[in-house]
Order: sequence, then C-alpha cells, then structure tokens
Amino acid sequence: MNRIRRALLAALVICIARPRAALAAWNKDAFGAKTAGDALKSLGIGNAAPSKEVTIDAPEIAENGAVVPIEITSNVPGTTALIVVIDNNPFPLIARFDFKENALPFVKVNVKMGETSDVRVIAEAGGKHYVATREVKVTIGGCGG
Repeated sequence: MNRIRRALLAALVICIARPRAALAAWNKDAFGAKTAGDALKSLGIGNAAPSKEVTIDAPEIAENGAVVPIEITSNVPGTTALIVVIDNNPFPLIARFDFKENALPFVKVNVKMGETSDVRVIAEAGGKHYVATREVKVTIGGCGG
C-alpha cells in the first residue's frame, strides 16, 4: 500500500512541476506586446533573413477569421524554434514552438485573425533567425469582430 501512495504522490509532484517549468519559460513581455516589433524585440529577435526554407501553408482568403488553419514547416537545418506573428492582431505574437534536437520542425495551428494581415513565421537555427511571410485576407473578423 505504501508503494501505491508513493507512486501517486510522485505522479502528483510531476503533474504540478511540469506546468510550473513551462510557466517559468513564459515571456510575458513578448506575448503581451501590442506590436510585432515589440514582441520580437522582447524575444531578442532583430533582423531575420528571408528564407524559402520556411514554409507557411495558409488560406489566401479566410472566410472566417475566428478559425484560420495554418501549417508551418522549417527545412532550415538545426531549427530549434518556430515563432508565429500576425502583424495586425491586438497581440501579434501568437505562438512559439520549441523543438529538441532532431525533432521535425512542423506545426499545425488554428489562429484567430481580426483583419487581413501578414502572417510571419520566424525559424531559429544555429543562433540565427529566418523568416517567411504570407498575407491572409480575412472576410469576417475573428478577434471580437
């Protein structure tokens, strides 16, 4: 019976510790920034080089900005993070996905867009930043509109 209690206690500690570790990495300034420039500055991203190795698969026209599906792939060797920024959203920094070594840098995400905007994806690799941009036209806003 003591083994079961210890196992349950250990599982509880792990469940509590993991979310705290994730919150420790939370960049409040970046995700709370009102402009894309401020968000990227808070992440320490200056000039990102345009790259065809970062691809964004998103609709050219989003009929409903409340749910805009986006697929992102980086073929930049050694990609460790993908950062999604929607310039015209009230809080432009949408997401940051971190990858362990040898992971496939690919994500699918549904985002909200209040209006037509550029969607920018920045890939981090080897201490450098690479960017791809795609305009998505929104016919019905999704950010409270």
